[in-house]
Amino acid sequence: MAEGTTGTSTPAPAPAPAPDGQGRGGGQGVPRFELLGPLRASRDGVDLPLGPPKQRAVLAVLLLQEDRPLSYEGLVEAVWDGEPPVHVRNLVQKYVSGLRRALGPHGPELTWTGAGYRLTGADIADLRERRRLVDGALAARDAGDIGRAVELARRAEELWRGDFAEGLKAPYLAAERLRWAEKRLTVLEGRLAGEIELGRSFEYVHELVRLVAAHPLRERLTELLMLALCRTGRPTDALTAYEATRRRLAQALGADPGPALRSLHERILRQDPALLPLPPVPVP
Repeated sequence: MAEGTTGTSTPAPAPAPAPDGQGRGGGQGVPRFELLGPLRASRDGVDLPLGPPKQRAVLAVLLLQEDRPLSYEGLVEAVWDGEPPVHVRNLVQKYVSGLRRALGPHGPELTWTGAGYRLTGADIADLRERRRLVDGALAARDAGDIGRAVELARRAEELWRGDFAEGLKAPYLAAERLRWAEKRLTVLEGRLAGEIELGRSFEYVHELVRLVAAHPLRERLTELLMLALCRTGRPTDALTAYEATRRRLAQALGADPGPALRSLHERILRQDPALLPLPPVPVP
């Protein structure tokens, strides 16, 4: 990310590391980090004390650099944006020292490289597992195994414990939260499309109604709701859902629905046989 102006012109020196065995964590296991919800760090099943919210925000920002150094100015911009406190340099040094103590001698290394602060050897376990599951779901769908794709996408969704880095206030994390919310919705839409394709529309109509209410301008969700309604023998309700979304788009954006939604609307009007209810696919 770009470095910002913080009112200082020289990078902060790295705080001196604590002597071996002093002021560091006592556990031997490698910490496990999670970000799909409130930031969590644990060692051997025991949560680590990560300090005050801003210190936790510093850790989350450094974790997301994935072993890349982040300059002092870049860190200040990421955590405080254009309004850092007067003593921000002292705060950064204090928080880095606090994180070193929390991570302990057997955890990831938080060092000053000359180019910036660098956290190496940190494994964000839930992001790694989510990536594995989503990649597997996409591969299964490409191979035509819709049931497997749906199952893997469901397991990826179950990893979420709340919003991304929930509760941490920092400009960088706010942007990441929006990005991950979009990624989460995209995977959810893919799973629901698979459920409909497997003939399980009836089970997911209510969930889609809720999602459309929560994301009223997201056309893909309306498209899936309309398809699910058709597949459960409710084409009139599908047309009603389309009209409601059309009005919302017109009022909020002055725009018409996109091509995919219009095409489905036209197929419903001409009673496309492909939209008739499907028998459920047996679960092996």
